[in-house]
Amino acid sequence: MKTGNSYRLLKLKDILFSETDKNHELTIKEINERLQAVMDENFDVRTIKRDMEVLENMGFEIIQNKGKYGKLYYSHQSRLFETYQLRLLNDAILSARFITSKEKKRLIEKIKKLTSRHIAKTLPSPLLFSPSSNIDYELVKINIDLVHRAIHNKHVITYQYGKYNVNKEFTYNRNGDRYEVEPYALIWQNDYYYLIGRFIKEDEIRHYRLDRIRNIELSEKRFRKRDFDLGSYVNQSFHMFAGKDTWLKVQFKNDLINAILDRFGHDARIRPIDDEHFMLTTKVKLSDGLISWLLAWGDQAKVLSPDHVIEALKEKIGRMKKIYD
Repeated sequence: MKTGNSYRLLKLKDILFSETDKNHELTIKEINERLQAVMDENFDVRTIKRDMEVLENMGFEIIQNKGKYGKLYYSHQSRLFETYQLRLLNDAILSARFITSKEKKRLIEKIKKLTSRHIAKTLPSPLLFSPSSNIDYELVKINIDLVHRAIHNKHVITYQYGKYNVNKEFTYNRNGDRYEVEPYALIWQNDYYYLIGRFIKEDEIRHYRLDRIRNIELSEKRFRKRDFDLGSYVNQSFHMFAGKDTWLKVQFKNDLINAILDRFGHDARIRPIDDEHFMLTTKVKLSDGLISWLLAWGDQAKVLSPDHVIEALKEKIGRMKKIYD
């Protein structure tokens, strides 16, 4: 198939991008064979070398190495993403429960096109992971787009919110009344997307799971974002449960220091109590999520204050004991 120089140049770039990397190189002969396979033409070595010079001048880096007996090898090694970065993207997609298995396959195939086919083969397959949840992914995609636009343009949004009952039927909260919210941020936490913003009716910061939002609309009303520390809000909201702010003091076994630093960061207020224990002082949101998190440590953690959290823990432990009596 006779074609112009531009087509040959594009095919040469594609071959070097997809067939070569730091560990895989091609000789001029091998490059010519691959060009011949797609263009049905045999090119002169000087033509291919000139084309590679043109690509280099355009910013497409081509590495030339000498092998045994002076044979020259060529490769394109520069990539927009490092291999470990592609792996991070790949793993994030695989771990997202709200993305359907079909969509995961499509996304990962696109990620693989960002590198050579050799490196692409090393990325995990969606088939190795557990299936996704039954969340309406198409709905989540629409909500993500609308919320991002609202955050960027500072538009108030309205929507209905709800959850599933034991019959797996979606039911609306507040009798289906619409929520009016100033959207501040959209985060991915605990395998779900959450909208964080000011709930206008109660004038307080709240968060909402994106997959439980229905019939979202952008209103004409604009807002000015108030001072808001997103990091502190997320850290205080255990398992993204809402609740009132409270100061908490907890005694932990020393063996848990790394787990606590992972959760609260190296700026956490921690001090030793004795040779076996340390105390964490932190501001949190009192919620079922917090109580469950504290109970998960068993006898390795003891709440020192406030008293109402201690009483909530005792009540929860009593209810747990009662169902097994």
